[in-house]
Amino acid sequence: MDDRLPLPAGHAWPELEPGWVWLCGAGPGDPGLLTLHAINAMRQADVIVYDALVAEGILDWAPQAEKIYAGKRGGKPSAKQRDISLHLVELARAGKRVLRLKGGDPFVFGRGGEEAQTLVQHGIPIRIVPGITAGIAGLAYAGIPVTHRDVNQSVTFVTGHDRRGDTPTALDWAGIARGSQVIVIYMGMKHIEEIAAKLIAAGRAPSEPVAVTTTATLEEQRTIETTLGRVEADIAAAGLEPPAIICIGMAVALRQALDWRAQAAGEAPRNLDPLDLRRPAEAG
Repeated sequence: MDDRLPLPAGHAWPELEPGWVWLCGAGPGDPGLLTLHAINAMRQADVIVYDALVAEGILDWAPQAEKIYAGKRGGKPSAKQRDISLHLVELARAGKRVLRLKGGDPFVFGRGGEEAQTLVQHGIPIRIVPGITAGIAGLAYAGIPVTHRDVNQSVTFVTGHDRRGDTPTALDWAGIARGSQVIVIYMGMKHIEEIAAKLIAAGRAPSEPVAVTTTATLEEQRTIETTLGRVEADIAAAGLEPPAIICIGMAVALRQALDWRAQAAGEAPRNLDPLDLRRPAEAG
């Protein structure tokens, strides 16, 4: 039986063949943000090796497949990355049609590149299926565009921790503070106090707008608006838990007008003077 999705005449979906591994992004949570290539892959897979951030319900698209959990969450017991990569090799060598399903996009802070390298080194053929990343979609669901021509002509994506789980020392935080109009931080909640202090020390205003969004794109999504000087205290006061996306910059102010989910629930947009978007945050 052909498990691939139907297409108009003259088109064809790629086939997930035995012995191949497809590294696929599952998006940030909302099943509607799966790509058609992702659904096509899930319909064909013999086995799906999935991450902790693959939202509940997404695996229902693949009732025929064996599901293997390989989630990694900071501070919790989890499989070693090397073991996960080698398990993918074993499954492919056993003739399985293997789908490695990762939250968001596999190449955006998702270790997809590391897994792909291991597979290629062991002679396993691969395909990369990009996904929608939470740093864009999660903020969009909160009513925050990561680019807006009245606010910013650049956006910088960074990770909030390194291999050891510490604040990344390889990042030039002073350079990021000076050169990044909008900063989007993945996995940064644990170290946000230190990160905020580094950015303020490099010249960012403590009053600069910050948004913190958790469980992005899902029904239970929460977003708080705060400032760089208060972000750590306000996260604690709100009781937010990771995973979270943190956005720093004047783009956050656009949420006053663009919080479309709140508006769909009947809330009126808050007033936003367009000139405010061009005014730098006050120092101090």
